[in-house]
Formats: sequence, structure tokens, C-alpha cells
Amino acid sequence: MRTVYIVGAADFAPARFAPAEGDAVIAADAGILHLERLGVKPDLVLGDFDSLGRVPELPDVEVSPVRKDDTDSMLAARRALDIGGERLMFFGCLGGKRLDHTLANIQALAWCAGRGAEAYLVGEGCCLAALPGGRSLSFDRRYRGDFSVFCLGEDAEGVTERGLSYSLEDAALTARFPLGVSNSFTGEAAYVSVRSGTLIIYWQDDPSLPMPSMG
Repeated sequence: MRTVYIVGAADFAPARFAPAEGDAVIAADAGILHLERLGVKPDLVLGDFDSLGRVPELPDVEVSPVRKDDTDSMLAARRALDIGGERLMFFGCLGGKRLDHTLANIQALAWCAGRGAEAYLVGEGCCLAALPGGRSLSFDRRYRGDFSVFCLGEDAEGVTERGLSYSLEDAALTARFPLGVSNSFTGEAAYVSVRSGTLIIYWQDDPSLPMPSMG
């Protein structure tokens, strides 16, 4: 599975940032600063560069207008799919001063998932994933801490959660009430699935453990 690492300009948690051979790295605007500190050369840098304040002098740079419909991270998501990304890992896309951009990046997760890609937002001590209808997410039993599930968009039907403090079986979640918030891991292998609709899954991450498996 080809992974594309997308790096934005917000808070950067490097523990799960581990591009392997065949993967790609895309910097969105001032996300290039994180990569410079790591000594990592991106395969592509793109954006309107209003945050960075300059256009980087690198071989592969795509400059977009400031007035556009896509955020820079959304532009990166589109390009990631264009180059065959099957798994998208967003870094530097949570926190910071722009809550609106965090919300936009959560929507971008759902957009990617709707096009068949696995998509994750990686933050400091937490991760989020979009889970579309017909798919599941499984966690190693060693995970500990908080776990929450939110409906994004139309009602999510057939939601099942197992191995957690609060279980669900063939339940319905809506975007109008946070029924799935503040669950937790129990020391058992955890599992969540949805028949239709889209879920946003939040969990307290442990970078020493493998990422959850999406099926």
C-alpha cells in the first residue's frame, strides 16, 4: 500500500512520520518548515504560500492562487490521490490558531475516504480517521486511553463498537448529538464498523503501537 505523507504548518508530531521506499511526501505551504527541520526533502511542495511568505526554491513546486476553493492541505490530498496514494497520513494539520482549518482537514479525511483511500490525521498524542460505510477499524489490545466516534454528514447506520468501555451493536449515530464521545479502550482488541454513512474516529494514540487496521 503506497502511503503519501502530507505535512501542513500546524503542530507537528513526528513519531509516526516514517516514509518508506515507494512512499511520497507532500509539503503544504509552510509545512515545508517542518521538513527542513527534519532534513527531509519533499517530493512536492504546493500551496499559495501566504503562510510561508515566499515560494520555496525547490525542484517540484506548484503555486496556487490565494483566492481558491481548496485549502492547501486539500490541494495536497487531491495530488496525493493523483499520484496513486492509497493511504494518506496528514501531519501538521491539527491544532494551531486556526480551528477552521482543523475542521476543514477533518472534512478532507471524509473526502479522501469517499474516494477509496485510507486517511488519517496525526496529532500530538492523538489520531483521527474517516471510516466510510462498509468498512471497519481494528485496534491492538495494547491501546489505552480515550476513544470517540462521531457521525459526519448523513446519519451513520449499523454502527458496531466492541472491546471498548461502551459497546454498540447495529446502532445509529447522527451528526446532531455526540453519543459516541468519551469511550475508552479496555485492554481487549477494539473494533468499530459502520454499514452506511461516514464516521470520524478519534483515539488516544501510542506511536509505539501499530496503526489500526482498516478492513
